[in-house]
Amino acid sequence: MRTIYINGQVFTGDMPLQEAFVVEDGRFLLVGSSEQAREMMRPGDECVDLEGRFVMSGFIDSHMHMIGCGQSLLHARLDQHTGSIRELVEYFAEFARQNPPKQGGWIVGRGWNQDYFTDEHRMPDRHDLDKVSTEYPVAAVRCCGHCLVVNSKVIEMLGVTADTAAPEGGTIGVENGEPDGRFFDNAMDPIYQMIPDPGKEEIKDIIRAACRRLNACGITGCHTDDYSLPWRTVNEAYRELEESGELTVRVYEQSNFQNVDSLREFVEEGNVTGAGSDLFRIGPLKLLGDGALGARTAFLSQPYADEPDNYGLPVFTQETLTEMIGYAHAHGMQAAVHAIGDGCLDRVLNAYEQALKDQPRENHRHGIVHCQITRPDQLERMAKMKLHIYAQTIFIDYDSRIVRERVGDELAESSYNWKTLMNMGLTVSNGTDCPVELPDALRGIQCAVTRASLRGDTPTYLPEQAFTVEEALRSYSAMSAYGSFEEEKKGLIQSGMLADFVVLEENPFEVKPERIAEIPVYATYLGGKRVY
Repeated sequence: MRTIYINGQVFTGDMPLQEAFVVEDGRFLLVGSSEQAREMMRPGDECVDLEGRFVMSGFIDSHMHMIGCGQSLLHARLDQHTGSIRELVEYFAEFARQNPPKQGGWIVGRGWNQDYFTDEHRMPDRHDLDKVSTEYPVAAVRCCGHCLVVNSKVIEMLGVTADTAAPEGGTIGVENGEPDGRFFDNAMDPIYQMIPDPGKEEIKDIIRAACRRLNACGITGCHTDDYSLPWRTVNEAYRELEESGELTVRVYEQSNFQNVDSLREFVEEGNVTGAGSDLFRIGPLKLLGDGALGARTAFLSQPYADEPDNYGLPVFTQETLTEMIGYAHAHGMQAAVHAIGDGCLDRVLNAYEQALKDQPRENHRHGIVHCQITRPDQLERMAKMKLHIYAQTIFIDYDSRIVRERVGDELAESSYNWKTLMNMGLTVSNGTDCPVELPDALRGIQCAVTRASLRGDTPTYLPEQAFTVEEALRSYSAMSAYGSFEEEKKGLIQSGMLADFVVLEENPFEVKPERIAEIPVYATYLGGKRVY
């Protein structure tokens, strides 16, 4: 059966807008005028009047954590209570009272940001979380995911003291001669290892919750980093949901590993970029190169302007980065590396250059995730290698408040330069890094166009870097499909493409740029089937 959609404002990926389209067997059959679409109608077919609504290819978030998104919906929502330490603690304590953990369980929340605290200008510490509970272990993860705080119960369980050495790529906070409960980057690993992993059925419930949330935001596809849990169990969960028809987001798994041995085991079992189906596919090797700007753990080439003794934290040595990227490249894998600081980016670019020198390969589509603090010389190096850029334009909402303070004016001028990279010929996709940010593509599209905070309460940051509305929409659709080698399958409304699309109540080309984030999602379709 065909479904005929008429009387819409249809963005195919290019201008001008079209009026109608036809879907058959999960793919677009025709795109054109309402008259042309009606001519395709046969007895028994369905005709849907879009009533002037805006339609485009479904949003594809090119970097997020889908399982983390689902978990955040089940854990304490600290992001909604980050106005002050007092507010955070009171909410977290009430959450703990209403959701006491099972035996051996933890109380976990995520989303606080000390830059929004109005009572005390500091990060929470163990003593704050002791007010949540001293009986159960408690962990509060910063919004960026690169710092967490635990209560005294966890310090006791870990056996950490002021003399405990932090692992390479991590820091353990100490204040007044004792651990203060703050752990940064690789130092968080022992804590996560203590928190019981969810079983496969629980993981499936988490994925189901994430699918519902993403579909409600118009998202039909995502590139997701989920291997903080055992990868075999994660893959089984996704494939079983696909088999049962419950996977309503197309998943490209950004495969995160910490060393060559674990990566080699993964690859030798047949897990290479592109392996899988249209619903669950193995993506690139994903490496976490450094921390985050807000936590001052992004690795810079010069000290932080507001903390002169701190350069941030590199997660990997140059040697390890070069070895892992070289192995992935040699085995036909794509690579995507989280690099926020320019010091980290130097190492990543060195590793890519070495891999391409050792084994030249066209169309590798290796990329930089975040690509925030950059220098002009680095922009040139990325352009020469034709790297793919996984931007998060929603980060402008917060980072525009802190970037000059953190890195100084000179470096800030050449940072978050995604439009410059686009003009240099690089492909730039978009995403949210959810649960760092909400999985709401329209928020990121607004920030891409305005280069200002969502509330408009910050000065416009580098306005020359603003995307056009068309570029912003393509960054969340066609460019994300390109990032997963699927530009011939999805990301555009064109004949033969997968019929993944979102229907919006208003036209982003017509509303004021400052209102794009407010546009309601009316419906979301995956393979021609309505999933929201």
